[in-house]
Amino acid sequence: MKENAEKVTFAGNPVTLVGEEIKVGQKAPEFTVVGADLSPVKLSDYAGKVVVIAVYPSIDTGVCAAQNRRFNAEADKLGDAVVLSVSCDLPFAQKRFCGAEGLDNIVTLSDHRDTDFGVKYGFLIKELRLLARGTVIIDKEGTVKYVEFVPEITTEPDYDAALKVVKELL
Repeated sequence: MKENAEKVTFAGNPVTLVGEEIKVGQKAPEFTVVGADLSPVKLSDYAGKVVVIAVYPSIDTGVCAAQNRRFNAEADKLGDAVVLSVSCDLPFAQKRFCGAEGLDNIVTLSDHRDTDFGVKYGFLIKELRLLARGTVIIDKEGTVKYVEFVPEITTEPDYDAALKVVKELL
């Protein structure tokens, strides 16, 4: 499997990202993940919308929880955009967290089964079989307009930069 050139650390230690590194200007690759009801969900299910993909390692950590809370709060203000919250957590854990937190503006999706998203977008951490933290924004035509691989996974993404791009696309 191809290694991604992005330099990313987890708690200060370098990790290896595998797959195809997604880049601005590319046509967003189709991927299939698992929805909260265990059904397959594809990127193409959201065709014609601005798609924000919030990527994180595990819902059961403080930074990941904060990332999901923030994107949930922002999603309500984004009109014709959808926020897909993607990790390798089991759908049950994602659903439990969102239920306990009252998060209902984001769509939680699990990449645990095939890591299809992680490999096609270059977010899969080889050493941990988790996803690195980051954000991908895709316009209504399916073109990638923004990518952030957060350099240190234990820190939050740049929400302001991502939201600025989303607002320009709406």
